[in-house]
Amino acid sequence: MNKRISRRSALRGLGTLMALPALDAMAPLVSRAEGVRGGAKPIRMAFLFVPNGMNMGLWTPSGEGESYGLSPIMEALGPHRSEFNVLTGLTQDGAFAHGDGGGDHARSAAAWLTGCHPLKTSGANIRAGLSVDQLAASKIGDITRYPSLELGVERGGLAGDCDSGYSCAYSNAISWRSPSTPVAKETDPRLVFERLFGSADESENTESRELRAKYNKSILDFVMEDAASLKKKLGTHDRAKLDEYFSGVREIERRIVWNEKANKEGAQGILKPGMKLSAPADPGEHIRLMGDIMVVAFQADMTRICTMMFANEGSNRAYRHIGITDGHHEISHHGRDAKKLDQLQQINRFHVQQLAYIVDRMKGIKEQDGTLLDNTMLVYGGGISDPDRHNHDDLPILIAGKGGGTMKTGRHIKYKNGTPMTNLFLSMLDRVGVPAETIGDSTGKLNTLF
Repeated sequence: MNKRISRRSALRGLGTLMALPALDAMAPLVSRAEGVRGGAKPIRMAFLFVPNGMNMGLWTPSGEGESYGLSPIMEALGPHRSEFNVLTGLTQDGAFAHGDGGGDHARSAAAWLTGCHPLKTSGANIRAGLSVDQLAASKIGDITRYPSLELGVERGGLAGDCDSGYSCAYSNAISWRSPSTPVAKETDPRLVFERLFGSADESENTESRELRAKYNKSILDFVMEDAASLKKKLGTHDRAKLDEYFSGVREIERRIVWNEKANKEGAQGILKPGMKLSAPADPGEHIRLMGDIMVVAFQADMTRICTMMFANEGSNRAYRHIGITDGHHEISHHGRDAKKLDQLQQINRFHVQQLAYIVDRMKGIKEQDGTLLDNTMLVYGGGISDPDRHNHDDLPILIAGKGGGTMKTGRHIKYKNGTPMTNLFLSMLDRVGVPAETIGDSTGKLNTLF
C-alpha cells in the first residue's frame, strides 16, 4: 500500500531539484489557503500564439454547435475533436490602428493577451497592458516553483523598431508583467530544461552540467538514490506513473543533447551568429520540444501558467521542410493570389499539426481525476484574422481542455463579431481561482462556454 507523501516532495541530487508528478500517494494537492486562490486542484492555463493571420476561408468551420464541420486547416485535430471548442467572433480592438497608422503586426501581438492598445514608440517608453497570464501569476504564481513560463521558437530582441515605428518588444513578446514591462521568452530548450530541473546552488548546477557532458550522463542519474528510496513507499500504479514521468524527462534531455551534437557537427547547417546550440533547425521539432517541456512543467506542477510563441509576429521565416521557400510574412500579404493562399494554409496546417501533437501529449497523461488536458485551458490562435486586410476582429481562436471539468467541449461557438477576447480571459481567470472584474477592454464574462 502507498505511504502518504507530500505534494511538494522532490528528488534531489548534485545540481538537481526534480519535482514530482501527481501521485496517488500524495497528500491533498493544495492546502486550504492555496485552494482559495488556486482552485481545489491544479488547473493550468496555456496561451499558444501563431503570427501573420490565417487563410480564414480554410480555418473557419462550417456550421455551429456540436455538428460543425472541421475545417481543412484543423484536420490534424480530428482525433481530438471532442477536446476543444472553436470560437468565432472574438476581437482585440486594441490591435486596430485608432489613428496610429501602420503597425498592425506589432499591435496584434501586444494586444493579444492584454486587450490594450500599445503606445506607438520604438524607444524605451513602451506601454501596453498587464497580460492575463501575468495577472494570474501575480495572484497564484507563488503556489508553484515558477509563477509562469514564457517560451518561444524564434529569437527576437525587445529593443529597436520592428514594425512601422513600433518597438520590437511589441512584436516579440505576448506576456506583459506590467504595462511597461514585457516578459522576454526563452527559445533555448537547454536553458529552460536546466532552469526547471536545476538546484538553487549555481556552483552545483555548473558541476552537474560539466559531469553530464563529460561522462554522457543524464540529469536523472543524480537523483536515482532519492528515486529508489521514494519507490519503496509507492504502490505499483504510482511506480509506473513515476517511470513514465522519468521517461518523458529523459527523452526531452536526449533530444536536447542530440541537437547540440548535430549543430556542433554541422549536420543541420553552419551555426549562425547567436544561434542557440540546442535549438532544433526544424521549427516543427523546436515547437514540439518546447511543448514537451511545457507539458512536463505542468505535469509536475512546477507552474500552472505558460505562454508560447510559435514564431514572432511579422515573422518572415521560410518553412523549407514543408516545401515553402518564400517568407511567411511575404506570403501572408496574399492579395487573393491563389498560390500565396495555398502556401499560407500549408503554414497554418503545419502549426495546427504541432498543436495536435501537444494536445495529444497532454491527453495521454493521466491524473487522479482525468487527464492533464482535462485540467487545462489551452488557448491557440493569433491577433490577426485575414492578414491581407490586417483585421483584428473575428480572430482565429480555439480553446482546448475542459478547465477541470467546467467547460463543455466539441463545439463551434459563434459570438457576435466584436466580442472582446478579454471576456474569455475573465472567464478563464475564474476557473483558476483568480476572480477579476476587468482586464483590458473586457465588458463581462463570456457566456455559453463554461
